[in-house]
Amino acid sequence: MNDELFRALRSDIRSGLDVTSSVGNGELISHIERTIFEREELRPLTAQEKRALVRRLFDSFRGLDVLQPLVDNPAISEIMINSHEDIFVEEEGEIRRLPLAFESASRLEDIIQIVVSDVNRVVNESSPIVDARLKDGSRVNIVLPPVALKGPAMTIRKFPESPMTMDDLVRREAISREAADLLKTLVAAKYNIFISGGTGSGKTTFLNALSQFIPPQERVITIEDSAELQIVTVPNLVSLETRNANTEGRGEITIRDLIRSSLRMRPNRIVVGEVRGAEALDMLQAMNTGHDGSPSTILWIQLNVMS
Repeated sequence: MNDELFRALRSDIRSGLDVTSSVGNGELISHIERTIFEREELRPLTAQEKRALVRRLFDSFRGLDVLQPLVDNPAISEIMINSHEDIFVEEEGEIRRLPLAFESASRLEDIIQIVVSDVNRVVNESSPIVDARLKDGSRVNIVLPPVALKGPAMTIRKFPESPMTMDDLVRREAISREAADLLKTLVAAKYNIFISGGTGSGKTTFLNALSQFIPPQERVITIEDSAELQIVTVPNLVSLETRNANTEGRGEITIRDLIRSSLRMRPNRIVVGEVRGAEALDMLQAMNTGHDGSPSTILWIQLNVMS
């Protein structure tokens, strides 16, 4: 189906029914089906093709449009939208381009605004970079023009429903059993641990696995730019997330602010999702004030220096 026909279908559906959240999903799907069946040019489509079209139209109103099937696909770990007509995915470790596109750059911008508004964040021309997350916990990074030269860009890092355990890592031969046992001892003994690695190297995955060694009776405070840690073995858990400044440049809450606040929350451990800047000093000070056993990840970039 060409984009022009798809846009015409969307227009017919929108004009024939109020597609806001006040309309139930079942009613919306029924209206989409009626619209498709009434279209003469769509009659040659097979039943399977019509079902796929119903789903795509539904996702365009209530989901993430062309991205929704990708988000729902558990085999896809990363979705990279370089522009409204330039979409890549990483699936089973392989990156490939998809024959998919949004109907326009403005449609991609609409989806971006839906994503950021769901987590009370703001992204616009004056503040063109933001980190957010989807309802399923997937991490989202968004960059808008004029910073993004080809148009709005969005990267979605997905995470498994169940966090990977240390046993899983041993089974996949990512770490030896001896090393895993040593780390278990170090975490129980409240050693401070920093995890470093390049982008996409599995720092957060490893930190989640390490957190399962934290004794369940302890109180843990997690601090992140965008919440993605999955600590499931500690009941006494408080998760904190930074906040961007508003359109007036006020109200920003940084990792440094959250680290300082966490010291007054009687933590046994403070887990910082990623240390990249001046907050490293606050992290070290927290460790020196008696909050041992505070794991964190550090973004590590290798620089090749030529003489």
